[in-house]
Amino acid sequence: MKSIAVLALFLGAAFGAAAFGVLFPPGPWYEQLAKPPWTPPNWVFAPVWTLLYILIGVSGWLVWRRSGFLTAPAAFSAFALQLVLNGTWSWLFFGLHKPGIAFGEILLLWLAILVTILLFWKKVWLAGALLLPYLAWVSFAAVLNWKLWQLNG
Repeated sequence: MKSIAVLALFLGAAFGAAAFGVLFPPGPWYEQLAKPPWTPPNWVFAPVWTLLYILIGVSGWLVWRRSGFLTAPAAFSAFALQLVLNGTWSWLFFGLHKPGIAFGEILLLWLAILVTILLFWKKVWLAGALLLPYLAWVSFAAVLNWKLWQLNG
């Protein structure tokens, strides 16, 4: 029972980052931006992010099951940092309309995800592997962010 409660805690933390990001929807500002032709349609983002947040939560839970919180402080610190950076990006990009600052922030997010993967992999390889799609998507998002910044000054 405790394990299921902790899984719910990890999923809640992951979806907490999502909930913060949802406070800053794309809206009219984003719609009027010049976009590269390879920009995904808006409907793609919700299912992709939903899957990614599930993987993020399960990943943290797997490390907790193996190590507990106290024996993996660096791993869980990196995990928490990437969640904070994840939610912050939406605020910077969609909320403040600052794609340049958001690009710098997404580079920090990418690095925090990479560190989390490496630390999680040492504890439970599957936990690290579950974060690889997240790193791939954020890599794509970083390139898109950069291109939107370049196209729209």
